Amino acid sequence: MGAGISTLFYTPSNASQTGIIEWDVSFLNPSIPSTPPVARGLIILNQPYSRNLLDILWNACSWHCCADGGANRLFDLLQDDLRCSYVPNLIKGDLDSLRADVQDYYTSKGVPVVRDHDQNSTDLMKCVQSIQEKEKLENQEYEIIILGGLSGRLDQTIHTLSCLHKLRRTRKKVFVVTDDNIAWVLDEVYHRIRIDHDILGPTCGLLPVGVESTILTTTGLRWNLTEAKSSLDGLASTSNHLVPEEKFVTINTSRPIWWCVELCSRKD
Repeated sequence: MGAGISTLFYTPSNASQTGIIEWDVSFLNPSIPSTPPVARGLIILNQPYSRNLLDILWNACSWHCCADGGANRLFDLLQDDLRCSYVPNLIKGDLDSLRADVQDYYTSKGVPVVRDHDQNSTDLMKCVQSIQEKEKLENQEYEIIILGGLSGRLDQTIHTLSCLHKLRRTRKKVFVVTDDNIAWVLDEVYHRIRIDHDILGPTCGLLPVGVESTILTTTGLRWNLTEAKSSLDGLASTSNHLVPEEKFVTINTSRPIWWCVELCSRKD
C-alpha cells in the first residue's frame, strides 16, 4: 500500500472499547493460574497428540468432548489406571470411527455417546453445536480449544481452516492446538497478542488463507510488515520469528488471516 492511502477496519463484537482484541494463551503454561477463571471447552479430534499436551489442555478446560474417533485416541493414549481420570463429558459424531471397546468403556463410565446422522456437518461441527447448546443453558460463552486438526489428511486440515474462518463471525475465541503449534483466526481489526516465550516460539506465521489478499501492519516480530499486501499469490509471512525482548505482538489486518506460532517442545 502506498503512502497516503488509508485502510478502514471494522470493529467486531469481541473488540475492546479501544478497538483492540487482546489475546492470551497462558492456558498453555500450567504454572500461570487463570485469573479470573475462564470457561473453556476442549474438543478432541481423531489425530495423534502427546500425553503432556493432553494434560495441559485437559486441565485448562472444564468441559471435554471427543469427536467420534477422538475417543479412540484418548483411550489408547492412557493406561488402564489413568483412564478414569480423563473421562469426557460427551462423545459425539456419526460414530463411523468409534471402536466398540472404546464405546463400551466410556458408556460404563456414564459418558453420553451421541450418534448424529447429519451428513451436512462434520464431527467437529457437531461438537461445536453441543458447546453452543451448553452455552444457552448456562448463559455464558466458552472459549473453544480444538486438539488436533492441523495435521494428517489435507482435506481435514482445510476443513479445520474453513470451520474457524466461519466461526469467527459468531464466536470470540477458538484455538487449534497440536504438539507443534497453536493457531487461530484474526479478524479484520487490530490485535495484540501477549507472548509467553517460555511456551511460544520462535517461529510464527501470518497466513492469508481464505481471502484474496489483506493489508498487514505488525510490531514485535523479527520481520515486521508496514501496510504490506499479503496473499497466497504474493507475499505470505511464513517462518517469521518472535523477538525475545518483546512481550507483545500487534497485528493490524484488513481481512481475516490465520496466525500460527510454534510451541516449545512439550513431547515429554
